[in-house]
Amino acid sequence: MKNELLLMGSIILIYGVVLVAYRLFGKIGMYVMTVIATILANIEVLMLVDGFGMQQTLGNVMFASTYLVTDILSENEGKKSASHAVWLGVFTSVIMLLFTQYWLLYTPATTDWAKEHITAIFSTTPRLLAASFIGYVVSQRFDVWLYHKWWDLTSKKTGDSKRFLWLRNNGSTLISQILNTVIFTSIAFWGMYETKTFISIMLSSYIIYIATSLLDTPIVYIARWMKNKGYIKNIS
Repeated sequence: MKNELLLMGSIILIYGVVLVAYRLFGKIGMYVMTVIATILANIEVLMLVDGFGMQQTLGNVMFASTYLVTDILSENEGKKSASHAVWLGVFTSVIMLLFTQYWLLYTPATTDWAKEHITAIFSTTPRLLAASFIGYVVSQRFDVWLYHKWWDLTSKKTGDSKRFLWLRNNGSTLISQILNTVIFTSIAFWGMYETKTFISIMLSSYIIYIATSLLDTPIVYIARWMKNKGYIKNIS
């Protein structure tokens, strides 16, 4: 049960940090969370754990928080701000790939102890970052676009732009996460694991994304409430 408790705790911790960042720093806080989540998820995904009866990679919850961020920005700050967050995540992935691979070019000193560990971690990141990059661009751009399509549809049907937040939140994220799961898992892990493990990773990843999408809906409602109450500090 230790892994299960840690996984559930990570949702509370990560989503809580997103809300705190939005409360304290507004849009800037959301952009910072995009950078943090992009870097950490690309490292964390290297770990394979057992949890809830499935083999799964870590990083799913961290990565899912980027969809929470874009949904909060879409809802409260507009489509342009959400798109900025997406491209910031793309830029972060490229810079991370550039510098981590540059580190590996150095010849370590005879007393060095870290190079072999850094090599073990980051020698696999080009493939993972490529998978993350492609999956992130396709699914996040689609997520922002679909979020506002759902918003336009429900606004026209009801005449109230505030209603059906739960629909545009989940209706965009759940569909875009299918794209992300298939693209990322196929590029990152095809050939690295047996077919059974590969399918388990893909299914478990999407199941986690379903759970994180449903659980992030109250967070988006809270973020909108904080925005309407004037509790968000947008720093320049």
